[in-house]
Amino acid sequence: MCVIGASGALGFGLALRLGRAGVEVVIGSREANRAAETAQRARAAVANGSFCGYENAQAASKADIVILCVPFRNQSETLTNLKGKLAPGTTVIDATVPLAAAVSGKATRMLGVWQGSAAQQAQEMLGEDVRVVSALHTVSAACLSELERELDEDVLLCGDSREDKRRAQELIERIDGLRCVDCGRLEMARIMESLTALLISVNARYKTHAGIRITGLPEKPRT
Repeated sequence: MCVIGASGALGFGLALRLGRAGVEVVIGSREANRAAETAQRARAAVANGSFCGYENAQAASKADIVILCVPFRNQSETLTNLKGKLAPGTTVIDATVPLAAAVSGKATRMLGVWQGSAAQQAQEMLGEDVRVVSALHTVSAACLSELERELDEDVLLCGDSREDKRRAQELIERIDGLRCVDCGRLEMARIMESLTALLISVNARYKTHAGIRITGLPEKPRT
């Protein structure tokens, strides 16, 4: 499994939690040295974890599941560099959010994306041989990085392939306290991504790191 953007807060938190759960984590960055440094930081935090770091394209080529945790302003460039490096059938879990902060606007405002959402833009750029699942927009990066903090929230995900949603669910639910909820086809990503801006507003008002919980579902809903 590969995390692209693990030098950022969300990506690093996911790498730590997954590494602690026994997942072998490949860390990708635009610079190989930065990826190696991030892997070293992860090993210092999770001594029994398996972490290694490479430049993005090399890192992504080593995994069948890639989590994309880059800012929206870097998404297009990152995907351009990854196209052709991902093996057919790779699942890309896209956590990108088109916040207005990407163009010096407010973090509680969204940018319009021609394809409908950042995830749909990713799917268009990567082509049909790679399948995109949109997820992880409502999980606090700060909570993930604080390994002593117990998580108890839902991860909303959507995608056009049921098989790939199952793969994403199985990986994400390796993290204790996270439960995945299938929200439908990839077109629903435009709504899911906007929840990040909503939670940023809630967190600012209440000085917290709020998450999402869907009630009335089975304890372990399947995709």
